[in-house]
Amino acid sequence: MRLYALAVYAFLYLPIGIIALFSFSAGRSASQMQGFSVQWYGKALSNPFVIDALKTSVAVAFGSALLASLCGTMAAMALTGMKGRLRTLFDALIYIAVMIPGIVIGIATLIALVTVFDLVNPWLDAVTGWRLSMGYGSLVAAHGLFTMSLVIILVRARIEGMDRALIEAASDLGAGPLATFRQVTLPLLAPAILAGFLLSFTFSFDDFIIAFFVAGSETTLPIYIFSSIRRGVTPEINAIGTMVMAASLLILIFAQLTLRRGEKPAAQKEN
Repeated sequence: MRLYALAVYAFLYLPIGIIALFSFSAGRSASQMQGFSVQWYGKALSNPFVIDALKTSVAVAFGSALLASLCGTMAAMALTGMKGRLRTLFDALIYIAVMIPGIVIGIATLIALVTVFDLVNPWLDAVTGWRLSMGYGSLVAAHGLFTMSLVIILVRARIEGMDRALIEAASDLGAGPLATFRQVTLPLLAPAILAGFLLSFTFSFDDFIIAFFVAGSETTLPIYIFSSIRRGVTPEINAIGTMVMAASLLILIFAQLTLRRGEKPAAQKEN
């Protein structure tokens, strides 16, 4: 079993390690190590097209993560009060949203947005003189809807592990629903909300399939990398991929640490 596990991990991470290694090549070949240099990192960071695509990806990821965190938290709190078959139905829909392939979500989102634009644009054009189109807004909406299920799962798990006695005590002491939420519920949910925000940010930042369908004239970093690879892989692409991978891993590690820190106080209270 150990050899099998080692082989699986090698299959998963060895290609990533090779990309990271070849990103330090001093030559122009992306598949041969010709000396050691960090020049390709400097060229990638000084490339205006890379910087513009990076800014777009960060802006879209932040907007979609914020949308997913707000709507996902509210949905998780609403679902907590549901029971019976309705609860089971919504649970199934949430997990299905996580399991559906990205290409299906991309095509469905594209069709939905085009249909909405065809219905709304004639009225907007007549009243305001401008029309809705694919771009930053469609990217934020698509990624926000896609990552919202992650936030719902994390926040709802945190809600179910909360000590209800704290909320009941706040109500007994005269706190209203809004004050109880602000002073008791929200601080307890904060680690899960932050972890959901970071995961949503990472998924949105790394996404290519959904963004490819709804980006319009906008170019995110994954779309730029795909376009560049079609002309040939260079060490600069390896450097960009290595930096994106490192940033994503750091965000995921921080999200995991945030969740663990939020779980420790709850476990201590139960003990």
